[in-house]
Amino acid sequence: MPEAAPSALPDDPALLRIEGPIATLTLNRPAAFNSINLAIAQKLERLATEVEGNDDIRVLVIEGEGRAFSAGGDLQTIGAAAASDTIAPVVGELLKHYHAFITSLRRMPRIVLASVHGSAAGAGLSLAFVADLCIAAEDARFTPAYGKIGASPDGGGTVGVVPTVGVRRALQIYLAEDSFSAQQAYDWGLVAKVVPAAELKAATRALAERLAQNAPAAIEATKALIHRAATTPVAQQLDAERDAIIACMHTDEFRTAVQKFTSKTK
Repeated sequence: MPEAAPSALPDDPALLRIEGPIATLTLNRPAAFNSINLAIAQKLERLATEVEGNDDIRVLVIEGEGRAFSAGGDLQTIGAAAASDTIAPVVGELLKHYHAFITSLRRMPRIVLASVHGSAAGAGLSLAFVADLCIAAEDARFTPAYGKIGASPDGGGTVGVVPTVGVRRALQIYLAEDSFSAQQAYDWGLVAKVVPAAELKAATRALAERLAQNAPAAIEATKALIHRAATTPVAQQLDAERDAIIACMHTDEFRTAVQKFTSKTK
C-alpha cells in the first residue's frame, strides 16, 4: 500500500504518516534530542486529535527522529522561565497542551506503541511507558531525571509506571535510579520486547502489524477495560465486561470469525 502523505512539513516538530491501519507519529526535534517545548506539545496535541478521529487507524506508533527517543522537557525553555520567575505560566501552558496529548493517547480507541531507541529521559520516559505498549532497542536507556533536578514526574509518568510496577518499585525508579536499561525495563514489565538496535524499525513494524490484525471493536473494548480495571469495583467491572463483549459480538468481524471457526469443527 502506498505511503500516505505526512500530516506535516519535514521541519515540523512532530510528523504523522498513515499507512493503512498503522499511523506513525515521529518526534522531530533531533538537534534537541526531541525534547518537549511548547511548539512540539501543541503539534502533538493536534496530531493525536487527528489520529483519534480517524476510524481507519488501529495502531499508533510513536518514535523519535535522530539519536534519541526523547530527552524530556526542554530545559532551555524551563531554565529561562525559572530565571525570569515565569515558571507557572510557561510550564502551565506547555503542560496544558502536552497533557492533552497524553490524555488523548490513553482515551483513543487505538493501541499506542512506543518504539524507543537511545535515550528516553524525564517526560520521554513518561511517554514511553504511558503508551499502551513499548518496544525498545537493546541499547535504549531510561532516565527518570526528575529527582536530580528537584522535580516530580509529569507527562503521565505516574499514570503509566505505577499501575505496571507498583508503588514501591515506582518510588525506586523515580527517587533511587539514575537510569536503567531496556532489559531492566523488560524485567519490570515496562517493555514488551527488546530487540537489537538495527532491528528496531522492522520489529516495531511487525508488532504493529500483529496488533492491527485485531478488530477495531476488540481493540477499543480491551483497552478501555484494562485501563479501568484497577480502579473499578468488581461488580461494575464485570458489568462493563458484559456490555463490551456483547457489543463486540454484534460486529461483522466477530460473526465472520465465529463462522470460520465453527465451519472447521464440523
